[in-house]
Amino acid sequence: MREDRRAAERAPHPAVVRHEPLPRPVMGADPRRTPRTPPEGAAEVTRPLGSGRVPDPGEPTTPLGPVAEPGAPAASTPSGGAERTGSLVRSSGMIAIASLVSRITGFVRNLALVAVLGFAVVNDSYTISNTLPNIVYELLLGGVLTSVMIPVLVRAQAEDADGGERFTRLLFTVVGAALLVATLIAMAAAPLLTRLYLGSGDTGQANPALATAFAWLLLPQIFFYGIGALLGAVLNSRQVFGPFAWAPVLNNVVMLGVLVVYVLVPGEISVDPVRMGDPKLLVLGIGTTLGIVVQALVLIPFMRSIGFRYRPVWGWDPRLSLAGGMALWIVAYVLVGQAGYIVTTRVAASASEGSVATYMNAWLLLQVPYGVLGVSLLTALMPRMSRAAAKGDVDQVVTDLSLGARLSTVGLVPIAAVMTAFGPALGTALFSVGAGSGAGAERLGQAVAWSAFGLLPYAVTMLQMRVFYAMTDSRTPTLIQVGMVGVKIPLLLACPLLLPPEQVVLGLAAANGLSFVGGAVLGQWLLRRRLGWARSGEVLACLARVALASAAAAAVAWGITRLVDPALADWPDVARAWTLLVGGTLIALPLAVVAMRVLRVRELDAVFRRFARR
Repeated sequence: MREDRRAAERAPHPAVVRHEPLPRPVMGADPRRTPRTPPEGAAEVTRPLGSGRVPDPGEPTTPLGPVAEPGAPAASTPSGGAERTGSLVRSSGMIAIASLVSRITGFVRNLALVAVLGFAVVNDSYTISNTLPNIVYELLLGGVLTSVMIPVLVRAQAEDADGGERFTRLLFTVVGAALLVATLIAMAAAPLLTRLYLGSGDTGQANPALATAFAWLLLPQIFFYGIGALLGAVLNSRQVFGPFAWAPVLNNVVMLGVLVVYVLVPGEISVDPVRMGDPKLLVLGIGTTLGIVVQALVLIPFMRSIGFRYRPVWGWDPRLSLAGGMALWIVAYVLVGQAGYIVTTRVAASASEGSVATYMNAWLLLQVPYGVLGVSLLTALMPRMSRAAAKGDVDQVVTDLSLGARLSTVGLVPIAAVMTAFGPALGTALFSVGAGSGAGAERLGQAVAWSAFGLLPYAVTMLQMRVFYAMTDSRTPTLIQVGMVGVKIPLLLACPLLLPPEQVVLGLAAANGLSFVGGAVLGQWLLRRRLGWARSGEVLACLARVALASAAAAAVAWGITRLVDPALADWPDVARAWTLLVGGTLIALPLAVVAMRVLRVRELDAVFRRFARR
């Protein structure tokens, strides 16, 4: 990050660099008829304003040739594809390191939460309340900031004489005011929000009154989540990825410190009656919010390093109207998604005790590999796809889509296979700590095993949606969301009818995974209709090879551990689980890599070249 800052200091101030305007593509038109000749001055790719970054090797410096017919391979130089793949691996590699540290510290935080709170009423109530800031933030502005603002900021940087400086200040002023109002409204409506997700009565599995008390302390996070996301969008739009990727690490460190204080404070959180002045309640609630405050404010020095100085600017800009129109569809997207989430939490809260916390921790565990690999790819790809879409370069959008899907396949499918084979051992090894010990930890691992198949479809669906957002289309992702929730809700409602209470959470996890499979299929079909071609064949070929290699490797590893398991019968459960998990992983992952090499999965080449340079 110090190198990023020094490079940024050497870069020219945005106000003194003038860009020629890039043509706006006519989205929805036949890509084969998209004009390919840029205006004078648009052929040269200039350095992103304020980033201090030169184009990576392999990034085109002139527009590509005519758009190929559907199904035809992308035009490139003999080595251009490999160089561009290497460029993406380099860009995402730095983000992956930060994401890895963030996910590891976040996972340690979740383990500590389970160790302190266990799988019980307090944890379920806290879990529901701690998701409310994310839900309300996404509903109001989150989707706009993360998915819409990067394309809008990229356009402003390219079109405005001041490099988008005034537009960025205007954006901060308008968004900040909206976030403040939204936070105050959400806090006033806290009792209604908690009852919406838990129901009106105390089921014994979660406590609405306790969840409401937590919500009053946690909902101020909405403002700081929003500001942090906007700061990150500005940095990412200027190719400065590190600070936003590392910021969550500080949040996790703060939260671990809060849990230490929580343990040291005497007494217990009162459930009947719930008291807002309870010291442990205040420590957990205020401390959790403090972590989000730190996560947002730590980005401010990096904004100054790229030459940005905030001064309030009131008014309006036509590009805000464009973002506002997209925002309406994003609000609809989040509302549809919340219908599925409400059903999930209500079904889980009425099942066995701790089901809400089990479901959420299983989902967070699946997010670890996605956060390291999938999010890293999305972060590196989004500005590139946005620039390609702004130039009407449909070929490059499709190329980045295919590359992102194939690299996600290579990275996530082997991990999903290991999670499926060793899920129960994974849960026992990681969560059998303190109050989390017992059957709850193994059940959490089973939930991971039942849903791991949805890891890649989830990553692919998120990538597909980013393609539509890069083309300033927020309507289609909402339609995909409708399809996913339409698959999910009937499956969720069937779980308590078909499964005993202690296994309902397993059905919920599997239903969530199936909804992503449906979303990925629907998204690819819609992209094919929109772009004329989506290179689906090469993605499916890569998936078939990687899935075969990963399944075979996981099966061999599982068989070997089954032979060893009887010899470990007298060991403590945690030690036995760790032995099976580590041994199985060390067998499965190298075997999967060897099998992929035998099956000639060429996407591995970029990864090996990257490690060879190291």
